Amino acid sequence: MNTPSPSTPLQNRPIPVQAKIAAAWTSFMFLYIYVDYYHLHKPEVIDNLRAGQVFEFAVSPALMTGFLVVTGIPTMMVVLSAVLPARVNRITNLVAAVVYIPVTVFNAVGETWEWASFYALSIGLELLLLAFILRSAWAWPREVAPATAMDAPAHAGHR
Repeated sequence: MNTPSPSTPLQNRPIPVQAKIAAAWTSFMFLYIYVDYYHLHKPEVIDNLRAGQVFEFAVSPALMTGFLVVTGIPTMMVVLSAVLPARVNRITNLVAAVVYIPVTVFNAVGETWEWASFYALSIGLELLLLAFILRSAWAWPREVAPATAMDAPAHAGHR
């Protein structure tokens, strides 16, 4: 058996666009969840939660449902990106990524300059992932229709 040497170039096989987009949504969700988790480390956040307040809102079933929707959509996009048919997949990813740009930016509303670097970095990374999703979905590869006998000129093969 022929064993490749360390100087042999590594294989770089193409990754399907669905897998790339699903991976980007997965990374987006990790960031999204960890930013929320790290937010809990800020002074007074836990005390406000114990008092039933999140930001300026009272903790309620409606607020919690809203939070679930905000995290549930990108969570579902991981699996949808892997299983939806190409045309629907492309459109769904374009719409979801565009919707999440303002949702992501909104996370900085009301924050102090003291925390600007944390939110600028986290929001910047999330926006980079959304841009990757948009670019990948927009540039989704198209299949070239195979040539058929019907496409061949009438005189082909005849003398």
